[in-house]
Amino acid sequence: MGLKEQLNEDMKQAMKAKDKNRLSAIRMVRGAVRDKEINSKVELDDDGVLEVIASQIKKRKDALEQLRKSNRDDLVDAEMEQIKALQEFLPAQLSMEEIEAAVIGAIEELGATSMRDMGKVMGTLVPQLRGKADNSVISQIVKQKLS
Repeated sequence: MGLKEQLNEDMKQAMKAKDKNRLSAIRMVRGAVRDKEINSKVELDDDGVLEVIASQIKKRKDALEQLRKSNRDDLVDAEMEQIKALQEFLPAQLSMEEIEAAVIGAIEELGATSMRDMGKVMGTLVPQLRGKADNSVISQIVKQKLS
Protein backbone atom coordinates (compact mmCIF):
# COMPACT_ATOMS: atom_id res chain seq x y z
CA MET A 1 0.00 0.00 0.00
CA GLY A 2 1.34 3.42 -0.98
CA LEU A 3 1.61 6.36 1.37
CA LYS A 4 -1.42 8.10 -0.12
CA GLU A 5 -3.57 5.03 0.49
CA GLN A 6 -2.13 4.76 4.00
CA LEU A 7 -3.06 8.40 4.64
CA ASN A 8 -6.62 7.72 3.46
CA GLU A 9 -6.94 4.62 5.67
CA ASP A 10 -5.54 6.42 8.70
CA MET A 11 -7.87 9.34 8.07
CA LYS A 12 -10.85 6.96 8.16
CA GLN A 13 -9.57 5.39 11.38
CA ALA A 14 -9.07 8.83 12.95
CA MET A 15 -12.63 9.76 12.00
CA LYS A 16 -14.01 6.58 13.58
CA ALA A 17 -11.90 7.11 16.71
CA LYS A 18 -12.88 10.80 16.81
CA ASP A 19 -9.18 11.73 17.11
CA LYS A 20 -9.39 15.39 16.09
CA ASN A 21 -5.67 16.20 16.21
CA ARG A 22 -4.66 13.20 14.11
CA LEU A 23 -7.50 13.82 11.67
CA SER A 24 -6.53 17.47 11.31
CA ALA A 25 -2.87 16.60 10.69
CA ILE A 26 -3.71 13.98 8.06
CA ARG A 27 -6.13 16.32 6.29
CA MET A 28 -3.48 19.04 6.16
CA VAL A 29 -0.98 16.62 4.62
CA ARG A 30 -3.49 15.34 2.09
CA GLY A 31 -4.28 18.93 1.12
CA ALA A 32 -0.59 19.77 0.78
CA VAL A 33 -0.04 16.65 -1.37
CA ARG A 34 -2.98 17.61 -3.57
CA ASP A 35 -1.66 21.19 -3.89
CA LYS A 36 1.79 19.99 -4.85
CA GLU A 37 0.34 17.59 -7.43
CA ILE A 38 -1.78 20.35 -8.95
CA ASN A 39 1.09 22.85 -9.03
CA SER A 40 3.60 20.41 -10.50
CA LYS A 41 1.00 18.67 -12.72
CA VAL A 42 2.52 15.33 -11.72
CA GLU A 43 1.16 12.60 -9.47
CA LEU A 44 3.46 12.25 -6.46
CA ASP A 45 5.07 8.92 -5.67
CA ASP A 46 5.89 7.82 -2.12
CA ASP A 47 9.13 9.85 -2.10
CA GLY A 48 7.21 12.99 -3.06
CA VAL A 49 4.61 12.34 -0.36
CA LEU A 50 7.42 11.82 2.17
CA GLU A 51 8.87 15.21 1.21
CA VAL A 52 5.47 16.83 1.77
CA ILE A 53 5.05 15.12 5.14
CA ALA A 54 8.55 16.19 6.21
CA SER A 55 7.85 19.79 5.17
CA GLN A 56 4.56 19.75 7.09
CA ILE A 57 6.37 18.49 10.20
CA LYS A 58 8.96 21.24 9.81
CA LYS A 59 6.21 23.87 9.51
CA ARG A 60 4.50 22.51 12.59
CA LYS A 61 7.75 22.55 14.57
CA ASP A 62 8.24 26.20 13.59
CA ALA A 63 4.66 26.94 14.65
CA LEU A 64 5.31 25.09 17.90
CA GLU A 65 8.22 27.42 18.69
CA GLN A 66 6.04 30.45 18.01
CA LEU A 67 3.28 29.07 20.24
CA ARG A 68 5.77 28.49 23.05
CA LYS A 69 7.07 32.05 22.73
CA SER A 70 3.49 33.30 22.90
CA ASN A 71 2.77 31.16 25.98
CA ARG A 72 -0.09 29.35 24.22
CA ASP A 73 0.22 26.11 26.18
CA ASP A 74 -3.29 25.07 25.17
CA LEU A 75 -2.25 24.92 21.51
CA VAL A 76 1.24 23.53 22.13
CA ASP A 77 -0.12 20.13 23.20
CA ALA A 78 -2.36 19.86 20.14
CA GLU A 79 0.50 20.81 17.83
CA MET A 80 2.78 18.22 19.44
CA GLU A 81 0.16 15.50 18.98
CA GLN A 82 -0.16 16.42 15.31
CA ILE A 83 3.62 16.26 14.86
CA LYS A 84 3.67 12.80 16.47
CA ALA A 85 0.85 11.65 14.17
CA LEU A 86 2.75 12.79 11.08
CA GLN A 87 6.06 11.30 12.21
CA GLU A 88 4.45 7.85 12.09
CA PHE A 89 4.43 8.11 8.28
CA LEU A 90 8.15 8.84 8.01
CA PRO A 91 10.74 6.06 7.90
CA ALA A 92 12.74 5.52 11.07
CA GLN A 93 14.99 8.52 11.67
CA LEU A 94 18.73 7.99 11.79
CA SER A 95 20.64 8.70 14.98
CA MET A 96 23.23 11.48 15.11
CA GLU A 97 26.00 8.87 15.01
CA GLU A 98 24.56 7.29 11.85
CA ILE A 99 24.23 10.67 10.16
CA GLU A 100 27.77 11.57 11.20
CA ALA A 101 29.07 8.28 9.77
CA ALA A 102 27.30 8.97 6.46
CA VAL A 103 28.76 12.51 6.38
CA ILE A 104 32.29 11.25 7.05
CA GLY A 105 31.87 8.59 4.36
CA ALA A 106 30.70 11.16 1.80
CA ILE A 107 33.52 13.57 2.67
CA GLU A 108 36.12 10.82 2.26
CA GLU A 109 34.52 9.54 -0.96
CA LEU A 110 34.50 13.01 -2.52
CA GLY A 111 37.83 14.08 -1.09
CA ALA A 112 36.22 17.20 0.38
CA THR A 113 38.57 19.36 2.42
CA SER A 114 36.99 22.81 2.82
CA MET A 115 33.68 24.61 3.05
CA ARG A 116 33.82 25.14 -0.72
CA ASP A 117 33.08 21.43 -1.09
CA MET A 118 29.95 21.59 1.05
CA GLY A 119 27.63 21.70 -1.97
CA LYS A 120 29.13 18.50 -3.38
CA VAL A 121 28.86 16.73 -0.05
CA MET A 122 25.26 17.85 0.51
CA GLY A 123 24.39 16.91 -3.07
CA THR A 124 25.54 13.37 -2.34
CA LEU A 125 24.00 13.05 1.13
CA VAL A 126 20.55 14.56 0.65
CA PRO A 127 19.29 11.90 -1.80
CA GLN A 128 20.82 9.11 0.33
CA LEU A 129 19.25 10.30 3.58
CA ARG A 130 15.96 11.66 2.21
CA GLY A 131 13.22 11.14 4.78
CA LYS A 132 15.61 9.55 7.26
CA ALA A 133 17.28 12.74 8.50
CA ASP A 134 16.50 16.44 8.57
CA ASN A 135 18.53 18.38 6.01
CA SER A 136 19.36 21.09 8.55
CA VAL A 137 20.95 18.48 10.83
CA ILE A 138 22.91 17.04 7.89
CA SER A 139 24.07 20.54 6.93
CA GLN A 140 25.14 21.33 10.48
CA ILE A 141 27.24 18.15 10.71
CA VAL A 142 28.80 18.75 7.28
CA LYS A 143 29.78 22.30 8.32
CA GLN A 144 31.26 20.97 11.55
CA LYS A 145 33.33 18.33 9.76
CA LEU A 146 34.57 20.63 6.96
CA SER A 147 35.65 23.50 9.21
